[in-house]
Amino acid sequence: MARSATGFGAAGVPRHRNAGSAPGALGPGALGLDAACAIRGAAGRTGTVGVGQDWEPGTVFGAHIPFVRFCGIEALDVHEGRTRLRLVLQPEHANNLGIAHGGVLCTLLDVALGTAARLSVGRPVVTLDMQTRFLNPGRGVLLAEGRVTRAGRAVIFCEAEIRGADGAPVASATGLLKPVGRSAD
Repeated sequence: MARSATGFGAAGVPRHRNAGSAPGALGPGALGLDAACAIRGAAGRTGTVGVGQDWEPGTVFGAHIPFVRFCGIEALDVHEGRTRLRLVLQPEHANNLGIAHGGVLCTLLDVALGTAARLSVGRPVVTLDMQTRFLNPGRGVLLAEGRVTRAGRAVIFCEAEIRGADGAPVASATGLLKPVGRSAD
């Protein structure tokens, strides 16, 4: 099957396969991630996500973001500069039509944009602007991916997308983010 340029296969599953994961099973191998996917941010730092990960548990790629934890957004991995996240939708995430609320989709997109930007520059960022497109109803498990399209000293241009577990696009966004604070180095 053909894979999209976003890093998701035809079924919306990240490209890495974990030989021990059962199709459709939820848990650490649910999306077929390698046990230890190597990462390299634009700042040249390396680390792993999965077994032996360098990130502190309960963080989003090393950042403590209580609202992200409250929403149930999970950091999956970083590969080739792309951050990947998952949200298993709960009844609390729904709008009156029973599909993902636009606010939770915007939050997931913002986190995808922000994590890609933060890992690219090695310090915290804030979102200055985000343009969102809602494409299809969100249901079940949502997979998001963010990437930097251009990084300057003062601002970072990013894009993100959300796909359903079936690979159908749910929403996408472009964003302008600003580095703040000091580098973690």
